[in-house]
Amino acid sequence: MTADRESAPSAHIPVMLAEVMAELAPKPGERIVDATFGGGGYTRAILGAGAQVIGIDRDPDAVARGRAITEPGFTMVEGTFGAMDTHLAALGLETVDGVVLDVGVSSFQLDQAERGFSFRFDGPLDMRMGADGPTAADICNRADVSDLAHLLRTFGEERHAGRVARAIVAARPLASTAELAAVCERALKPGPGIHPATRTFQALRIAVNDELNELARGLAAAERILSNGGRLVVVAFHSLEDRIVKRFLAERAGAGGGSRHMPVVSGPAASFAPSAKRALSAGEAEAARNPRARSAKLRAATRTDAPALPLDLTALVPNVRLKGI
Repeated sequence: MTADRESAPSAHIPVMLAEVMAELAPKPGERIVDATFGGGGYTRAILGAGAQVIGIDRDPDAVARGRAITEPGFTMVEGTFGAMDTHLAALGLETVDGVVLDVGVSSFQLDQAERGFSFRFDGPLDMRMGADGPTAADICNRADVSDLAHLLRTFGEERHAGRVARAIVAARPLASTAELAAVCERALKPGPGIHPATRTFQALRIAVNDELNELARGLAAAERILSNGGRLVVVAFHSLEDRIVKRFLAERAGAGGGSRHMPVVSGPAASFAPSAKRALSAGEAEAARNPRARSAKLRAATRTDAPALPLDLTALVPNVRLKGI
């Protein structure tokens, strides 16, 4: 996988905007859900195309940015995108014409030291996208060493997860990002490539925010609210996310059945028709301009008229349990 990379502070730049708009194809009068509002880059482009937008974000700062938009046709909702169907029902809506998801951490979150997402700044070891639930410090200071190692190995794909977990436990209590970064540096020794703390910070952030389960719930919610012909566009930034999107769309498209040895077993009708067999990547020019775009993968699909299928989280998301957290 490609681990999350931390780049220098910069203004928000929507990743793969041209490709997102081409796949989303918003039209005047349509309703589109920008389910991860963030800095509002996609929302502004969609509004510019004449469509209405419902923006969703659980980050209070992102919600405040959204509520500052006074353009007609825009509604800002505070909440998780995994519950987008519930949010729409509260607005009196059952279906929409498009959903766009840009998953993972935003440049705004990385650039705010007080949020605790980044090892580039010294701040509280928090990492919560919302305002509730356990923090990264809670996990570091309470999880036993085996659970912590499993978390780092699964969500960060840290090859030396056991070594880092033991170092974290030995250094307890940890309260700041600088303290955790220093622990990782002592455990792994800085060298060429990504910073020694990169995979640990990624794993903790995913666990704190339940990001992979939230992504799976969001995909299923999009399936329930998209009208026949509605478009789903997802931009992911590391292989754990992209793998979930790929598996979900393959299952919903009815892929993967049969071979010359085993007959195809008929199953439920396909609820999505993927627009391409492979994910799209950012072009060289964009990747050079915007480091965050380098690992981006875009997958898109069109909703059919088939009924939505039940969500099996265990088939899509790796299981990590943290006792006592």
